[in-house]
Amino acid sequence: MTMADDEQRVTVLLVDDEENILKSLQRLLIDEDFNIETATCGEAALEKLQTLENVGLIVSDQRMPGMNGAEFLGRSREFIPHAQRILLTGYSDINATIEAINKGGAGRYLSKPWDDDELTSAIRDAVELYRQDVEKRRLNVIITQQKEELEAWNTGLKKRLLQTTATIREQSQAIKSLDEKNLPIILSRTFDNFFEVMGDRSAVHARTVSILVTDVARKMNLDAETVGTFRLAALLHDTGKFGSLSHTHQKHQEDMSESELNDYRQHPGRGEEMFSKVEELAGILPLIRSHHEAFDGSGFPDKLVGEAIPLGARLIAIADYLEKSAHSVDRNRADYALMSAKYRGGLLLDPQLIPMFQAITKIVYFEGRKAATVAEVEIGPTELISGMTISRDVESSSGVLLMQKGSVLDVAGIALIRSHYRKSPPLHGIFVQILED
Repeated sequence: MTMADDEQRVTVLLVDDEENILKSLQRLLIDEDFNIETATCGEAALEKLQTLENVGLIVSDQRMPGMNGAEFLGRSREFIPHAQRILLTGYSDINATIEAINKGGAGRYLSKPWDDDELTSAIRDAVELYRQDVEKRRLNVIITQQKEELEAWNTGLKKRLLQTTATIREQSQAIKSLDEKNLPIILSRTFDNFFEVMGDRSAVHARTVSILVTDVARKMNLDAETVGTFRLAALLHDTGKFGSLSHTHQKHQEDMSESELNDYRQHPGRGEEMFSKVEELAGILPLIRSHHEAFDGSGFPDKLVGEAIPLGARLIAIADYLEKSAHSVDRNRADYALMSAKYRGGLLLDPQLIPMFQAITKIVYFEGRKAATVAEVEIGPTELISGMTISRDVESSSGVLLMQKGSVLDVAGIALIRSHYRKSPPLHGIFVQILED
């Protein structure tokens, strides 16, 4: 055992005025995975507590000269408030037991003479409870720090973004006098530089979606001003997420709680609001607001259907879906993303627009593979879509066959797999087949 390992071991403090009892307890616990310290009275134990580290449990006798067990346990909380406590009592005194529980924080009491197995089990359980509490408090500190860092990051980011938009009016007046049609393109470059400075996952997503949308808009022979508007809207489509202090946007919607989902569904409106005061950005507002509308009307925030959804928003929805799908796998990204998008055609996405993204998606996610070959990707249960073909047997963590290789997924099959993965996730995802074009 290294010194580092020894420092992590929990210390158990045994307190009893009879030396033979302390020795008996030490022998009983000699093979346990924690350090043992002893004291023969409450006063001596309190002195020890000021020097000992990582004391996770006190086992104290109730009847001791001077300070009794209940009083000692109560005072010990000043030094080690998070430790577990067990009271040993050798006589029938219910009042002392109640005092030890109410004032001393004792979690359990045992009668003397004790049963060795019962006492050992109680001590093990108490030490494990302490270890779990230590880990819980450690994680809470990390979560609090991360929340504070995220809040500071979001506040700073939102401020920088608003500062960027605040300069647009002044800059755009000079730009308009030169070439008003180039305004969306010039604004796109301004915000593109902003996202490049960000350099995180959100920035990569925004810029990739913008590349995909811009390429398709040009192929559709839209005028330069419209292409610039679509490009800018694609770049800024998720800025409403900066108004949230949670990590909900990093989760799949099926994994969100109701409150997280409600917060997530507000980000298109928040994004629209962020730029609503800038006259020069009026053209991007309906595209930002509507990029989560679904072709079948099941989207948000306005439940728009089909071509009632602005064209730019429909393009952003496809690009957004492609980028997230490609990012969810390690290889065959372009083929997997395009296949998944096709399965969403007519439901989430405009089926007529999806084929237009094929060439640019293969360029963005080029991997140098041979064409016309059968391949597979490993995905998580939340990425499953009806119509996908299973390329390997799907088994639960206990080895139960859930779905055979070659099976085509339907709603029932997806529900079965997701249920097992939620309860006891295997070490790997689900392998599905893709056919490269």
